Amino acid sequence: MKSFLDKILVKEVVGPILIILISFVIYLILKGIINNLFQIKNKYIDNRKSKTINGLVNNLIKYFIIIIDIVMILDIFGVDTKTLIASLGVAGFVVGLAVQDTLKDFVAGITIILENQYRVGDTITVKGFRGEVISLGIKSTKIKAYTGEVMIIANHLIEEVINHSLDKSVAIVDIPVSYDTDIDKLESVLNKLFDKLNGNLDGLKGKISILGLQSYDDSSISFRVIVDTLPMMNYQVERELRKAIKMELDKNKIEIPFTQVVVHNG
Repeated sequence: MKSFLDKILVKEVVGPILIILISFVIYLILKGIINNLFQIKNKYIDNRKSKTINGLVNNLIKYFIIIIDIVMILDIFGVDTKTLIASLGVAGFVVGLAVQDTLKDFVAGITIILENQYRVGDTITVKGFRGEVISLGIKSTKIKAYTGEVMIIANHLIEEVINHSLDKSVAIVDIPVSYDTDIDKLESVLNKLFDKLNGNLDGLKGKISILGLQSYDDSSISFRVIVDTLPMMNYQVERELRKAIKMELDKNKIEIPFTQVVVHNG
């Protein structure tokens, strides 16, 4: 009797542990294989999209192995898993109603990837929240703002998204100068400066160009400068341009006016 009980205990204790350990090893092996496959350079899939699909496939394998483990462990404990699996067809409708949001999330996640709406590493705006996509799973998307906040949103709730990383950005800088500025001299100074910056400024995707006179303001006139940049590099390029332009104008004695208020004391 004792020997029989020992066999049962060994089966019911050691069995599930072995199943979990073996499944964990299998998962690690499959994960390693998948990671290696996605590390192979492919001219049709960029790194961010590969990272996104890789994470999704790993999640699918993990959940599949967990389900198989549960069925095998239940079988060890004497549960009629064949009948259980068959009964799932009857209960499927009820379960489907309970997890319909999860199914919507899964379908939405697949759609996001297939349509290339956004990828891990992209900067997007969803429901007024702007940040970098740090995770795209089968259920939710995590977006991190530059200030550190993280938004976690279910995939099926992402109805409209603005992707700031799909195409080039544009850097725009308006240069205020006084009304008595020699326009020809200003354009000559700027063009010489931009010839130097075009090959040396990080983030450029085109050549810096002067659009021309932009506006007549109260105490100045403004010239607009524009250049195409790599996605999300426009703000950095604008800062560098403003610094370089200010130094160059100071060097050439071209005044950047400031607003002045004249007060008459009666």
